[in-house]
Amino acid sequence: MAESDAAQGGIHVKEIRDLAQRFSGQQIEGCIHHQLDEGSNPCAPDESAEEAMNVLAKAEYVRHLMDDEGYSLAAAIRELGHRIRRMQQYGEAGPG
Repeated sequence: MAESDAAQGGIHVKEIRDLAQRFSGQQIEGCIHHQLDEGSNPCAPDESAEEAMNVLAKAEYVRHLMDDEGYSLAAAIRELGHRIRRMQQYGEAGPG
């Protein structure tokens, strides 16, 4: 993904990968709650509130796939990309 894609709301693969590697699912969830409650978070402090929530939610999903479904990091990120594309194409009730 090009830098301009990331700046225009892309999936920020580097940040998601980093967060999923550095933090457990519970820690990421804690950062999401901290962002909601306090307006900042220790996991992604350099992001705007909207971008932080976006990246944290995706990292939490990737971490869930790794911990609960046995995916590798690379496979979990690919699955995230597939899910995002399905949502963009078909909406919430898409096939698969």
